[in-house]
Amino acid sequence: MYQLYKKIFTCLFLILPNILFAQQNKSDSTLQSATLHNCIEYALQHNPDLHNAKINEDITETIIKSKLADWYPQVDFAYNIQHNFQLPAVSLSGGSISYSGTNNTSGANFGVTQNIFSSDALLASRSAKDVRLSASQNTEDQKINLTVAVSKAFYDLILTVQQLKVIEQDIVRNNQSYKDAYYQYQSGIVDKTDYQRAIIALNNAKAQKKSGDESMKAKYAYLEELMGYPDSQKIDLVYDTAQMAKEIYIDTLQNVNYSNRIEIQQLETQKKLQQYNLQYYKWSFLPNVYAYGNYNLNFLNNQFSKLYSASYPNSFAGITLSIPLFQGGKRIQQIKEAQFQITQADNNITSQKNTINTQYQTAMANYKSNLYDFFSLKENLSLANDVYEVISLQYRSGVKAYLDVITAESDLRTAQISYYNALYQVLSTKIDVEQSLGNISY
Repeated sequence: MYQLYKKIFTCLFLILPNILFAQQNKSDSTLQSATLHNCIEYALQHNPDLHNAKINEDITETIIKSKLADWYPQVDFAYNIQHNFQLPAVSLSGGSISYSGTNNTSGANFGVTQNIFSSDALLASRSAKDVRLSASQNTEDQKINLTVAVSKAFYDLILTVQQLKVIEQDIVRNNQSYKDAYYQYQSGIVDKTDYQRAIIALNNAKAQKKSGDESMKAKYAYLEELMGYPDSQKIDLVYDTAQMAKEIYIDTLQNVNYSNRIEIQQLETQKKLQQYNLQYYKWSFLPNVYAYGNYNLNFLNNQFSKLYSASYPNSFAGITLSIPLFQGGKRIQQIKEAQFQITQADNNITSQKNTINTQYQTAMANYKSNLYDFFSLKENLSLANDVYEVISLQYRSGVKAYLDVITAESDLRTAQISYYNALYQVLSTKIDVEQSLGNISY
């Protein structure tokens, strides 16, 4: 019995960690509560394009370190061994030729160089901070765009879900209308055209639902693509349309602060890098200076077996200063080119500010217009619902014709779909306003 318990305990000890690890992996790869905030957070952690942006930051860091490595001492080692089949002739004197050297030679060389002044290494040191900043700003830009895209895809999917619910309600109403019309036809109160119209409306609603179902699959796929969500898992959206309706407001008196926009920050950083480039070309008029030192071990012997029996070392150290005196005006033209590029950077900043202002004005105009539509359509929805309830009751009482029921039901469906569409539009344009202001948080 003790051996049986021991085996069971051992099996549990081996299996349990794997089960827990599998459960942890599953929870890491799926969302238990797919709210908008959670979807954005998931996308920021799993979107492959954003992963590549972060990898580009790592690549940039390795490039910077490789450039800065030029400031460290550069140590080299070289080894050679050589056998001379024929010694080289040195001189011809009195009709006789003299030869010099040994049959076998070998050498080991240790060399050290140290940059004292190098325009390339100095450029790497001065620009390293802003090169890192440029890479991180590219990642931030992708995060902002991803947050906007996920938010709009989330709202668009909710819009489709709500429209399908409206259509499902429409199917229920049409089905009830069909029954009412059919029973009244059987009772001889109305002719058969009433329930035939009901069948047509019911079939149209079912066709719209089918189309909506297929559209929703595509929109789910798009949201999953943005999030980097596994296609084998299902996203269960969590949302509250009443709460969303409360979140439509934004301060319309805000002014654009261009420094908040990542595009301006990127262009400012690019301008700094262009300024470093200009300074680099100016440094090209200064000499490159480096110190060096060598220690050489030389081995010489006519007998190969005794080649390493004795060494003849030599060593030296020095400083090299090098400067190109004339390059046909190349350095002057490079300086002018860099100055032109800085001017272009200033123009790009001005152009981007104009673009941002246009984006803000357009987004704000669309937001105000959609907000007005939302309140109007919200009122229409309440009215359409009241009208349908009254006319439906009057039809059952024989007061109204079935055509009035169809019209009221169509108005109600249109009002419901228009309301949710207006809610999506105002939330979407609110995001556009926040993005134009540089207020997107992630």
